[in-house]
Amino acid sequence: MSQMPQLSACPSCEEPLESGDRFCGACGYDLSAVPARPQDNPTIAMNGSVPAQGPPAGAWSEPPPAPPAGAAWPAPGPDASAAPGAGHLPPGPGPGGSALPPDAPPPPGSPPAPAAGVRFDRRAQPGGHAAPEAPRTQPDEYLLQAPDPRVSADPAAQAAGAGGKVCVACRAGRVDDDGYCENCGHAQPRERDHMEQESGPVAAVSDRGLRHHRNEDAFAVGTTALPDGSPVSVAIVCDGVSSATRPDDASSAASKAASESLLAALPRGTHPQAAMHDAIVAASHAVNALAEEPATAREQAPHQNAPACTIVGAVVTSGLLIVGWVGDSRAYWVPVDRTAPPARLTEDDSWAAQMVAAGLMNEAEAYADERAHAITGWLGADAYELEPHTAAFKPDRPGVVVVCTDGLWNYAEAAEEMARILPLDAAAHPLHSARVLVGHALDGGGHDNVTVALVPFPAVPQGAGSA
Repeated sequence: MSQMPQLSACPSCEEPLESGDRFCGACGYDLSAVPARPQDNPTIAMNGSVPAQGPPAGAWSEPPPAPPAGAAWPAPGPDASAAPGAGHLPPGPGPGGSALPPDAPPPPGSPPAPAAGVRFDRRAQPGGHAAPEAPRTQPDEYLLQAPDPRVSADPAAQAAGAGGKVCVACRAGRVDDDGYCENCGHAQPRERDHMEQESGPVAAVSDRGLRHHRNEDAFAVGTTALPDGSPVSVAIVCDGVSSATRPDDASSAASKAASESLLAALPRGTHPQAAMHDAIVAASHAVNALAEEPATAREQAPHQNAPACTIVGAVVTSGLLIVGWVGDSRAYWVPVDRTAPPARLTEDDSWAAQMVAAGLMNEAEAYADERAHAITGWLGADAYELEPHTAAFKPDRPGVVVVCTDGLWNYAEAAEEMARILPLDAAAHPLHSARVLVGHALDGGGHDNVTVALVPFPAVPQGAGSA
């Protein structure tokens, strides 16, 4: 039978009580319903363990006195060494000089002792040994499931083995169909952000540049043979018109159509200059067809034009160089013997070129104008009139034909500048040299997409004349 607690005031109305009252004289509250105060204060830790119990309630009528100013807390032991880790005070003099019972809780303000089942850093004891651990019913930590030995330990090999691409950032995750890593979520570079290709002696490099969100340039290179068996090299470079719809698709379609047309016509014996003209017409038809596709209709806005691009190409045989173009992409001639002068082989279809041709401005003034790069000729359904330009040359010495978009020649406009940045061994190492030229544009700011193809022109056979 529980004893009635000794109360000085009613817990209901807070009126004073007389000793021994069973009911409150003011409100009639049954004082026997108030449970007696327990003799201990058990506290359950988060992990279910129960800390050691202190002395009965009321054993300490007042908190222990604070240590004197400047004294260490806890107080040093008899050997003047620092006390062990907080929460494990040894028996001995307390901060006020009185002895603490062996099982007494730490003084107020000291850090709590680590509870069993929750892993903290285990501090070493003065002798260099780890602190003894109390028995536990739960593990320190929950280990991850062991890897399946039947699965390869190399994530990249797993992704490659599954037929997927490996993330360029973490080198571990597989790239999903949307172009993001399934492991780290990193967006992957698109295939056209940087492209390189070699075909026989011809090489090309294309890069998105540093300012554009996509690469709207495209190229196609290849080699074939004329009916007499002599080799012939082909390079096509196209630059999508950014203000038009789907410029990247336009340049891709044009470069592919022109290359396929040339590589099919030249082995049949079609004259290279006529083959170049027909290739530009085929490229134009490919770009025009894009305007009729449903994808274009969905994206078309009133202020946008149909898909459009520029084009420039070169065909090199054993003694003949053919170039063709529409727009402001260019071709340059750089001889292997740099003592001979280089030359620009194309004329831009642009506002600046028209001003110079009409004698209204000199070249420096025209290209300094903000309208300089407005093109007057392009491939596309809304082009005013298709006028493919072609020209034939018979160089008398070996050299290299540089076929490029304005993303490169903006940083080396004059033929002399282009020759200066072209490596001396470009004819022997065209791919490396194309990378150097693209790097030059990127170092200059990379404001546009950059594409360049290099076509070495072989040495003229002995006894062959030049036109």
